Amino acid sequence: MRSLRLALPLLLACLALPATAQLRIEAPAALASRLSPFLQAEAGPQRLQAQARDILATEGYFSPNIDIVDHDGLQLRVDPGPRTLIERVDLNVDGPIDKERRQALISGWRLPAGQPFRQEDWNTAKQQVLAELLANEHADARLVDSRADIDAEAARATLSARYDAGPRYRYGELEFSGLHRYTPELVARYNRQVRPGEPYRAADLQTLTGILQSTPYFASVRAELDTAAAQIDADGNAVAPVRLRMRERPGHRAGFGIGASSNTGARVEANYNTPDLFGQAWEFDTGLRLEQKRQTFYSDVILPPDDKQRRHSIGFVRETSDIESLRTERYGLGIQSVQQRGSVEQRLSLNWQRETRWPDGSVDITSRALVPNAMWTWRQIDNLLDPRAGTVLQLSVGGGAKAALSDQNFVRLHGRIQHYLPVGPRDTLALRGELGRTFADSRLRIPQDYLFRAGGTGSVRGYAYQSLGIKEGEATVGGRYLAVASAEYTHWLNDDWGLALFVDAGDAVDGLKDIRLATGYGLGVRWRSPAGPIGADLAYGEREGRLQLHFSLAIPF
Repeated sequence: MRSLRLALPLLLACLALPATAQLRIEAPAALASRLSPFLQAEAGPQRLQAQARDILATEGYFSPNIDIVDHDGLQLRVDPGPRTLIERVDLNVDGPIDKERRQALISGWRLPAGQPFRQEDWNTAKQQVLAELLANEHADARLVDSRADIDAEAARATLSARYDAGPRYRYGELEFSGLHRYTPELVARYNRQVRPGEPYRAADLQTLTGILQSTPYFASVRAELDTAAAQIDADGNAVAPVRLRMRERPGHRAGFGIGASSNTGARVEANYNTPDLFGQAWEFDTGLRLEQKRQTFYSDVILPPDDKQRRHSIGFVRETSDIESLRTERYGLGIQSVQQRGSVEQRLSLNWQRETRWPDGSVDITSRALVPNAMWTWRQIDNLLDPRAGTVLQLSVGGGAKAALSDQNFVRLHGRIQHYLPVGPRDTLALRGELGRTFADSRLRIPQDYLFRAGGTGSVRGYAYQSLGIKEGEATVGGRYLAVASAEYTHWLNDDWGLALFVDAGDAVDGLKDIRLATGYGLGVRWRSPAGPIGADLAYGEREGRLQLHFSLAIPF
């Protein structure tokens, strides 16, 4: 009895708490999902009806029947009635605009007669026309008037919009602020879009901003057309200066880092960079990288682009390595020219190299080569860091001659391709292939850079880095032929994490009769980092019958 006396006040208190009413919506599925996020039972019947009518009107239903009943909970019954269709559109673009462009804007109107009226579509269509005017030539364009006349009884709508395009704009002179170490002439080397007298396009300013910010000279760039300072020329065009507000990067930068690679082991490195060597806007980059299997010192001087947008550079490298029982030491000096032509990047180089190698169990060899080389890379992908669709193709050719400071006559051809196929809403199939051949009477006295080895991340997983090649004593050295193929399917569990299934096959040999492809297959994990997908793979190499762990930054070459 005592427990009953204690429970009774608690029960009465619970009954006194306000109950949360539940609202059920009976309507066509598409409209129910549109209504439910905005309607609450606590609003009361009259307000619920008013809110529902307002929401339905934005979808083109202006004469709905809405009933609210309280039967096993609050119910909102909606008969939306007929949907309003667009009967006529009157679109006018006034001002000095080309007849063809005016007609293209009218023809491209996104809410034509016969379509259902939706408030969101109506707003989008109006803004689309204005955005297209503002983006090209007409920087002062404005929407003067717009009106949507609704005949609810007939379920018909008449739309009208009038724009004033304003004058045509042309670029005037570029005016700079924020330049201290650098000159306007340096900026002009990168500027192929914004030229005085050319028609204004918003995309030009965005492109110029992006190009300048990608250089080693500028930390931030803002470009805008100063319409307030425009002057009308003899043809009636508005000529306005372009204001470039710039912030230069620091004149000296030093960096230190640590890392690890499944190919070359743990790594520490230090780097120094200045974009203004000798006050000439020459970029100087030098560094020391110490890896378990390889140690590298390098220095490069890179010049600003010339009038054909070519960037010339000169560099020096000293490298020692101990990979697969092959110890090497090489010195290299080279010059290079890089030019972007649309989607094709061209690299022309001339490199001199002296290499000494010590294969365990075999004789030491010193090789020298002076090699002119050409490389072309064609990229047509949807995302440079994380592609789902498209192709990357790379071809290179180079060679040396005894008559020109080389110890051996040879010609080296190399090509590789990576193709991405989207599968379903988020998955990807990646196909990769690589072929190489060095034409020479013998592989002896040709530096390893101009021969081929395979194995490891980016090659044939399931095998150690550069472990597939020619046996020379106990060491693995490069051969004259290379073939690699790979297929990888990545299933993304969410926006950040994915699982990969892959199979690789390949080999490096000294003669076609020796080809015996080594196969590796396995599973991997992918993480979308800000720098691109990072991969960790566990692969089984059939030839050696063991597992290998690989990890890498999985972006296209």
